[in-house]
Parts: sequence; C-alpha cells; structure tokens
Amino acid sequence: MIKMLMRFILLLSLLAFQPVLYAENGAGGADAVAVEVPETLLDARATMQTFMNAMTAVSQGEKDQVDIAISTLDLSYLPAVIQQEKGKALATMLLSVMERSKAVALSQIPRQPKSDKYVFGTYAQGDVNIVKQADGRWLFSQQSLRALPEIVEGLLETPTKNGSQDPQVALPFYIHLRSKLPDVLKGGFLLEYWQWLGIFFVVIVGFIADKLVAWFLSKNVKRWKVNHTAFNGVEDAILRPLGLMAMAMIWWFLLGLLGLPDTAQVILSVAVKLLVSLSAVWSAFRLVDIINALLMRKALATANRFDDLLVPMVTKSLKVFVVVMGIIFSADNLNIDVTSLLAGLGIGGLAFALAAKDLLGNFFGSLTVLLDRPFQIGDWVVIGDVEGSVEAVGFRSTRIRTFYNSLITLPNAILTTTKIDNMGARRYRRMKSMLGLTYDTPPEKIDAFCEGIRVLIGLHPYMRKDYYQVYFNQYNAASLDILVYVFWETPDWNTELRERHRFLLDILRLAKQLEVEFAYPTQTLYLKQDQAAVESVTRQFSPAMSEADAFEIGRQEAQSIVEATTGLDTKPGPVRFP
Repeated sequence: MIKMLMRFILLLSLLAFQPVLYAENGAGGADAVAVEVPETLLDARATMQTFMNAMTAVSQGEKDQVDIAISTLDLSYLPAVIQQEKGKALATMLLSVMERSKAVALSQIPRQPKSDKYVFGTYAQGDVNIVKQADGRWLFSQQSLRALPEIVEGLLETPTKNGSQDPQVALPFYIHLRSKLPDVLKGGFLLEYWQWLGIFFVVIVGFIADKLVAWFLSKNVKRWKVNHTAFNGVEDAILRPLGLMAMAMIWWFLLGLLGLPDTAQVILSVAVKLLVSLSAVWSAFRLVDIINALLMRKALATANRFDDLLVPMVTKSLKVFVVVMGIIFSADNLNIDVTSLLAGLGIGGLAFALAAKDLLGNFFGSLTVLLDRPFQIGDWVVIGDVEGSVEAVGFRSTRIRTFYNSLITLPNAILTTTKIDNMGARRYRRMKSMLGLTYDTPPEKIDAFCEGIRVLIGLHPYMRKDYYQVYFNQYNAASLDILVYVFWETPDWNTELRERHRFLLDILRLAKQLEVEFAYPTQTLYLKQDQAAVESVTRQFSPAMSEADAFEIGRQEAQSIVEATTGLDTKPGPVRFP
C-alpha cells in the first residue's frame, strides 16, 4: 500500500511540475508559410459543409470520417500527442451544440465574411465561430473549441432539435458526469476536486487489476508446469508483465473519461502510453520465452538436430522483431513521424553498414550456418585450431565447448571463410589396429583367430557388417601382425567408446579360448611347459587340420564367448546386445 501511495504521489508531482512540449503548428500564427488551401476549407460555408458531411457519415457508422471533421478545427493550441484524441471529443461536442441550438443553413453562410469571421451562435459561455487563418484556411477557432465543454454542459437539458433523433455519436462521458456533480466538487487547484478523486480511483483500479491478473497467470503457469514437462524450467512469474500491461490499459482508457485539462492530459498520456508500450514489449518477450520452451521440447524429442539449432535462432529473431515493433508502436503513440524516422535510417544506412561491417558479417555468418548447416548443436567440430562440441549458435557468435571444458566464442563471420571439419557428421567411426601374435603361433590358430574375430564383428550390433577386413597382414620384428580394420555405426562418441571396449574385450577372450598369445617386444625364455596345456592344444589343432576345420573351431569359440558374456543364444539368428 505504501508503494502504491508513493507511485501516486510521484504521478501527481509529474502532473504539477512536468513541462509540456507543444507541437510546432503554425497554422494560426502570423508567420505561417502560405500553402495551397483545399477546397473543403476554402471559405466559411465550405468548412461548415465539410464538418457537417463528415459528422453525418460518422453518425451513420463511418468512423474514419471523423478525421475529416477534425481537419476543420484549429487545434494548433494543443500538443500533437493529444490532438487526435482531443479532436474527436471536440468534434462530437461541436455537433451536439449545433443539434441542440439551431439548424445549419448553408445557403445563409457567407463565403467570405468582411471581418474574416463567421459566428454560428452566441451562448452564455462563449461563441462558436469560424475564423480565417493566416494560411488562408477557414477553421473553427481556438476560442470556440476552448469554450465547447461549458457550452455543451449548458445545453444538456435542451433536447436535440436538428439532425438525427437517435445519433450514434455520443457526448464524452465526463460531460454528463460533471453536470450531475455538486458545485463543491468543481473547484480545486490545478484540477477540479472530482478529477483528483477520479485519478486516485483510476490508479487504485489499475493496481488491483495488476495484482489480480498477475496472481491468475501465476496460478496457471504452476498448473502448466505440473501438466507439461516443457514448462519445468519456467518461472511462475514469467507472465507478470501482462498484469502491468492490463494496469496500463485500464489507466489509458479510464483517464480519458475524466476530461482532464490539456497540460494534465499531455503528461498522463505520455506516461501511460510509454508504460503501455514497455509492458507490451516486456510481455511479448515473455511470451516468446514460452514459445521457445514449447518448441525446444518438440525439437529435443526428434532425432533431427537441425531444429535444435533453428529454434534458438527463431526465438532470437522474434525478440528482435518485438523490439523493432515496440519502438515503432511507441513512436506512433507519441505522434512521432515514423515515416521520416525510417527515411532517415535509410539515408544513414551506408554509414551504419560501414561502421557495423563486423556485425553484419557475423549476422550473415549465422545465416550461413542456418542455411548450409555445416554442423548442428552437439556436433564435434574442428574449426581452424579450435576443436570441441558446438554448444550454441547466435546471431553474432558460435560457442564451442572444448574437450578440456573451456568455452570458446567464435565470431560467425569466420565460419564463412574457414574450413570446418565436422567430426560429428561421420556416418561410420573407424578403428584400425594391428594385433601382434607370437612367432610360434601355428597357421591353424591364426586362421581360427581371424575367423573368430570376423564372427565377433557379425555379432556386435553397432558394427558395420558390409565392410571390414581381418587378415594376417605382415611379419613384424617381434610379432605376426593381424590387421583388424572395422567401422562402428554409432550416433556419438560415448557409444563408440563403449562398443570399442566390448569388442576389444571379446577379442581378448577369444585369444584366451584359442590359446593364442600376443607378442611382447621382449625376448622370452621358456624353461618348462605345462604338459596338460600341450596335450589340450594338440587335441584341438594338428598340422593335418584343414583350413575349414580351423575356421569352424574359431566360429565355435567366438560364439561361446558371446553367449558367455551376454547370456544370449547366437545360433538361431542375429544377436543384439542389450
């Protein structure tokens, strides 16, 4: 409550002391530059006819015709920021005065009165007249427009005599309200007492709406987080700006019903419109965050990793779009000429491009990544002397997590000129190894060992089955070398390491089963051999054994190893590791 009162006091301080900048409008000035006068404002009769025709169309539902009616009013005394809003109210009041006082006889209106002024009617509160301006236009005068609220209030008890008996153009709310208030509330300082009370009431209603909307949205976000896992990382108050926007919209609407003086209306209109613009941009940012959470959930659920890269780029583009539209919306609300602003940006575009060439290069680099897709999020890449996994891609830079866990930021402009080696895009991951056997290994055992390795390759689920090589390859200085040249079809490095581990252990088990010894780069002196081991080897292998028998022994031993390590039967069909 204290914060609310402080904000209210601050609002009143702005109302009392903030200077008001009026629009430069020399239509009624003595030094106005002569311009071609439109036929609709060429004389007093044309101006009256233009106003009546436009307001008649508005009464029949053509709301866009009110701008033509406003063009007949001399609003140069008003700040540009409230001219449109105030002009609509004044046009409505002027029509009401005409309908309640006397009929408009266009034929009786002189086209060029001698005094450069045509008086439509004289009332106790002031006159309604059309005055010739310095630039040649005939407009309803400033004095008439200033007196209109009091003139209308004095004629409220007078029924409509002319025009539609059931007009669609209603008088402003504050005219009816003020006419029913006691005189004690019509006095005051700066503002009338009832207007001070009205501002206080509007502020209270706005704060209440803010709290209610924020509470309601917070409850809904909590429920979404329970029902949808995509919202787990979202804050409960992520939609809090929508409450602020609701408060600003209520202030914008209700303050217009109080009929505030021009100075007060300018200050409050500028403040409220800025608040609406900022809250709208903030709310749009939060909504983009929610969209990002939903899209990322769907992206992570797909096997394609391109959408993991696309979603952040789309959300960042949306935020840039929100900022640009917010600036244009704010400028339009403050009556800033957006067309001239954009034209000025176009003229300065060349200078901006020269000053921000690195920024533009990085931007086009990000487009290259997005369109050409040289890598995806999570890929293992080598870019120049940088090696690591792609962690994020932005408009300006790409972040790569190295294998020693540091984070390197590369400008995207580099990606358009540097060679990119995408290790993560490999379909197969190769392993080439030489298994050195001792020189006393019989040829039959070498055949059995090689065939057993081939069977292991066929039984391992992640290994490429259409291309592999396992052969006795060369005589080395201290070993007989077996070439093992195989490929893994694995999605990532972790799976490759796990399957490589399994495969190498199975080769080790196969060598143990076949009693094949690996060579060491040392000299070995055998003093005694186990007689039982010699007899076991002799029973299985003999010089007279055929190559087919050796292959069969290798196959049987390899299948027994897989059955022992996985618990699966390898004979009926293909075997898959769990």
